[in-house]
Amino acid sequence: MKRRNFLKLMAASSASAMIPSTIMSNPLMSDREIDEVKELTYHKLKDIKFAQVQMRYPRLVGKNSRLGVHGTGPRLTFCTLVTDKGAEGLGLIRGNQKQAEETFDRLRGKSVSELFAPSVGTLDEKNYIFDFCLHDLAGIILNKPVYALMGAEKPILTKCYSGMIYFDEMEPENKPSGLNKILENCLFDYNYGYRQLKVKIGRGGKWMSKEAGLKTDIIVTKMIYENFPDCDILVDGNDAFTADYFISYLKGVEDIPLYWIEEPFRETREDYTKLKEWLVNNGRRNTFLADGEANPDLKLALELGKEKLLDIYLEDMLGYGLTPWRKLSPQLKSIGMMASPHAWGDTVKSFYTSHFAAAYGNVPTIEGVTCFSDDIDLSAYKLRRGRLTPPNLPGFGMKLL
Repeated sequence: MKRRNFLKLMAASSASAMIPSTIMSNPLMSDREIDEVKELTYHKLKDIKFAQVQMRYPRLVGKNSRLGVHGTGPRLTFCTLVTDKGAEGLGLIRGNQKQAEETFDRLRGKSVSELFAPSVGTLDEKNYIFDFCLHDLAGIILNKPVYALMGAEKPILTKCYSGMIYFDEMEPENKPSGLNKILENCLFDYNYGYRQLKVKIGRGGKWMSKEAGLKTDIIVTKMIYENFPDCDILVDGNDAFTADYFISYLKGVEDIPLYWIEEPFRETREDYTKLKEWLVNNGRRNTFLADGEANPDLKLALELGKEKLLDIYLEDMLGYGLTPWRKLSPQLKSIGMMASPHAWGDTVKSFYTSHFAAAYGNVPTIEGVTCFSDDIDLSAYKLRRGRLTPPNLPGFGMKLL
């Protein structure tokens, strides 16, 4: 045997020995999947880098029913995992920099295949802090976009709504801009490419009297519907209502179609039963009910889903994690529920969700959070006529500038 071929054989043998036996012994793995795992084995973690990235919203984002002004954009900590072969995986971390550094000290020198499998995601919950970095890194190594890494030959494209219509008329506090400001912001989002608008309601929860808040919520909903008739309207109460108070809102907006209702009140079986029955009995059978963002109770949400009282589960993409979402998706499908991971805060979470939706489907629409930045290149993602397309680039297709 020639020395070169002998060395290749020995390298392959050594690499196979480092692949977790639980993966290699899986009889359902295809030859392609086995080859991918072997390729990941050749890369060992060598270094870690951090970068601060400033995001800018296109405008000041104001109040919702629970919280004050949301500001002009967050500052995010990105992490890059570097292998001994020079591959780099970029992503948001699920924790803080100190925790990431401590975790990396434990993982330094390990092969990527010990930490990640394309068919599963991040293998050990202890390493979930690097969940998005590892997905990106594997995509870079295997030259695949993350949605393809997760099994999609072609991306399943879905709708994307603007999640940025807040109580815009209230700002600035010393000289409130009035309701026309809401229409101005809706027009910006429409021109940007959205064809669904999620409208924050619940002004009577904190900022107005119950009566005045309800009246304004109704006026705003009607105003947006009249001015943007080709857009779906979603409403989000951020738990500011009771069941009866929310039904008063529904009566007030009359026959305006609502694509979905999000977090009208803190979820209970009693209240969701009452709301669902009212919707069915009043011509709103096709309006989706979505919940699970704030203080999520997955067990209750799944029970409500089985009982057809809740349609869409919303837990945060970063907070819950991509690997857990991948594990949860088949369970949701099995009981007839859909997924739409919460993405408010920054557009990066929206882009992560676009890969999840592209691979797994069962996502009726994605939360869009428009952001601009001089620190990271986001240009590969395209929003056109209400649909968000993830790029056909390795990993997540985002690069620091």
